[in-house]
Amino acid sequence: DVIIDVFHQYSRREGDRDTLTKRELKILIEKQLVNYLRHVKNKLTIDEIMKDLDINKDAQISFCEVMLLITRVTIATHEHLHDVEDQQQQQQQQHKHQHHH
Repeated sequence: DVIIDVFHQYSRREGDRDTLTKRELKILIEKQLVNYLRHVKNKLTIDEIMKDLDINKDAQISFCEVMLLITRVTIATHEHLHDVEDQQQQQQQQHKHQHHH
């Protein structure tokens, strides 16, 4: 329900109530996804994100199309967390090796 509520919070600003315009998508990303997007390796512009998500090329982003973005961002964040975890384990291993003489 939270995702739906957030989507509607932005989709109702202009045009169709059930889709996002490019401007609405930009605001949603800047306000809701900015922390998660730090973990996405390939930085995309809003235009590129819009083009990528707008499957039916109607210049509007539907809820289903937004879910694709959220899924990708979630996967990227998940991978980032594993990378951080792996780095921490490697550092711990190195630290242990340094103290065993």
